[in-house]
Amino acid sequence: MTTVTEADALAGLRDALGLLKDREQVAERLLDSSAKHSFDPDKELDWDAPFEEGKWFWPPELVSLYDTPMWKRMSEEQRILLSQHEAAALASLGIWFELILMQLLVRHIYDKAATSAHVRYALTEIEDECRHSKMFARVIQRGGTPWYPVSRAHQNLGRLFKTISTTPGSFTATLLGEEVLDWMQRLTFPDERVQTLIRGVTRIHVVEEARHVRYAREELRRQMMTAPKWSQEFTRVTSGEFARVFSVAFVNPEVYTNVGLDRREAMAQVKASGHRREVMQTGARRLTDFLDDIGVLRGVGRRLWKSSGLLA
Repeated sequence: MTTVTEADALAGLRDALGLLKDREQVAERLLDSSAKHSFDPDKELDWDAPFEEGKWFWPPELVSLYDTPMWKRMSEEQRILLSQHEAAALASLGIWFELILMQLLVRHIYDKAATSAHVRYALTEIEDECRHSKMFARVIQRGGTPWYPVSRAHQNLGRLFKTISTTPGSFTATLLGEEVLDWMQRLTFPDERVQTLIRGVTRIHVVEEARHVRYAREELRRQMMTAPKWSQEFTRVTSGEFARVFSVAFVNPEVYTNVGLDRREAMAQVKASGHRREVMQTGARRLTDFLDDIGVLRGVGRRLWKSSGLLA
């Protein structure tokens, strides 16, 4: 019987980034990029500058109620206020997700050689995520909006997931949390309609998250080729369920109450909004194409992804 080694299984494998690279080669390049293009938000951004009158806190097309009947009845001031609260809710969601991600990364490297570039980059990414979480907390505080934690049920699901997740499941969830928000932020930081501070926060996040996405994609593709069959199937199911959780948690319903809107009506209109569905599916498309290519979107997992609204 011929034994297929990991090197044999990975030989010639490609994705949109090209040939799958050796772990150490990828990590060395990411470490070099981190040394050249990392930011200290406390020093890079002007936290004392006043917000600019009439500017948005999130591009209006990305606000959940955009183009709904309720949106058309709202004043411009109320629309901008909603964008501010939704930006704070997304920052709160980002903190929750990055706390999970940091724990998953620590688990990933726990029994690997600490002197390897792969482990050193994971530690570097954890440093990045610490700064991002502090940056998000500070921008929420600076705007004077509430912190918007996820529901107790989602808190507990996150606690369960980070405890039982396999390595490929961890990297699938990592990409889900990073790539949809990354797509939105790439539209935000060059948009001159948006507040300067928000544009600065999103620019820093986009630059540093690009490295995190490369690291996670390379490792996930490797894992889906070499993990046991049960682990691959477990990844398909858990990633689909995490997609369902993520899509619900993406908009915190408290934002509607806090800007003077009827919460139930707002949630119903968002759910029925074709524009919102298109935004979420477009934001996830690069990721879902990749996951489909490497065999994550199959069977029950694919059905769960479709029920999340992130996959057409």
